[in-house]
Amino acid sequence: MIKKNVKQKLIFVWKSWGVSLFIALIIATSFKSAIADWYIIPTGSMKPAIVEGDRVFVNKLAYDLKVPYTTWHLAEWDVPQRGEIVVFASPVDGTRLIKRVIGIPGDTVEMKNGRLIINGESVKYEQIDDIPKHIHASSYDFTEDLNGTRHPVRFTPHRRAIRSFKSSAVPEGKYFMMGDNRDNSADSRYFGFVDRDSILGQARYIVISLDINDHYQPRWRRFFTALL
Repeated sequence: MIKKNVKQKLIFVWKSWGVSLFIALIIATSFKSAIADWYIIPTGSMKPAIVEGDRVFVNKLAYDLKVPYTTWHLAEWDVPQRGEIVVFASPVDGTRLIKRVIGIPGDTVEMKNGRLIINGESVKYEQIDDIPKHIHASSYDFTEDLNGTRHPVRFTPHRRAIRSFKSSAVPEGKYFMMGDNRDNSADSRYFGFVDRDSILGQARYIVISLDINDHYQPRWRRFFTALL
């Protein structure tokens, strides 16, 4: 008799709250899957613009609308442009990565001694002089001009990295991605082109930033800052 009463109460609770909670969970996860989400930065591959501990807002409606939990496109109204920062599934193991779009379909991409050459034209670089070099030890920061988008990049000469590769054409439906921390980033130099369907959304803002090396203290000045 007691077991029957307990069972009836559980059924009542499920009907009263369980179904509503289940529906709310489905709506919330669908929103994160297809509309907007945030991405916690685990590595320094996008320094100096994005650092470890940043929480980055990802607009998943920037380019298209997908069926939640899938890469199936219901509609598409834009495509990633050179210079934009995107989140995508790694071609190696599906891990979510955040990198900058360097080459779009039809581009030719080449690198010589760390300098990008896109469609036969050398990308312009200017050293950032207002940052004391001792802060970055043996690293050097420059601004890079990609399709009119100026953003900082970092070079660390003492690290082993791919700094030169031959000209390669970006196929249709593919993209060439690189991290801004050029000598400390696993990107298309290592795993090749990224499928358009693997791109999950565009990173637009740093929402919150916590210093993982200082007891997760808030970095207030980084809150709600736009990404270049």
